[in-house]
Amino acid sequence: QVQLVESGGGLVQPGGSLRLSCAASGSSFSINAMSWYRQAPGKQRELVASTTSGVGTNYADSVKGRFTIARDNAKNTVQLQMNSLKPEDTAVYYCNVDVWIVGRGFGNYWGQGTQVTVSS
Repeated sequence: QVQLVESGGGLVQPGGSLRLSCAASGSSFSINAMSWYRQAPGKQRELVASTTSGVGTNYADSVKGRFTIARDNAKNTVQLQMNSLKPEDTAVYYCNVDVWIVGRGFGNYWGQGTQVTVSS
């Protein structure tokens, strides 16, 4: 089993910045990919950014040039730096990881979500 703890959400004015963090913990696991998703009211959950071992990073078109995903392999953490925030970035942001757990195989886990509100 892998647990994810997210932090860093909040209220920010348009044009402002926020940094989200996600820490994965558990035993005997390795991480293949770490991602951030978001879900706005009345909309489907969508991929915001991901970082995959041996592949690199990927961003939704709507956040390219404004958001940066960064992973710390030693600490099993991933951050999402969000700059030039817009009201349409308002959503609950979720951390997601793809892992390999010794003795169990592949697994996929979600964080509890953190609210980001962009409003003046």
